[in-house]
Amino acid sequence: MNRGLAFLPLIALAALGGLFYFYALRRDPQVQPQAMVGKPMPDLILPTLRGGQPVRLRAIAAEGPMVVNFFASWCAPCEIEHPVLMGLKGRGVRVIGVAYKDAPSNTEAFLTRMGDPFVNAVVDRDGAAGVEFGVTGVPETYVVSRDGQILAKHTGPLGDADAERLVKALR
Repeated sequence: MNRGLAFLPLIALAALGGLFYFYALRRDPQVQPQAMVGKPMPDLILPTLRGGQPVRLRAIAAEGPMVVNFFASWCAPCEIEHPVLMGLKGRGVRVIGVAYKDAPSNTEAFLTRMGDPFVNAVVDRDGAAGVEFGVTGVPETYVVSRDGQILAKHTGPLGDADAERLVKALR
């Protein structure tokens, strides 16, 4: 009887290895969850980057369709996509920046160095707003309609083609 118990950890390890093989290794890592697309944007109140006044994101959306970009100063892919965001600003697209899990002073330095593409920048210091939106990592970008519906989502750094797709979703 004691001999059988000795093999129990080995059997458990083999079972975990089998689960890993059949689940993790057979998943497509390029699948981008779109769970929030077609649903209302979370009703969030966040402090502004400059001044810290609370602002309701839905109130900003009521002013017109917008792009919401979750970014951070510590995020290398965010630097890669930054010129695309600056291009959207140049085209008159309303881009709202959400500084995700970042110190406001670091965010300010980032925007001073790279340029500020945002009509409004808010702070999500603890990442709670990101959880509400379903953010899996930064950068992530959402298109939100005037009535607060999430129309599209892009995970990862924006390229020019991605930006075009999001601009089309704004209309």
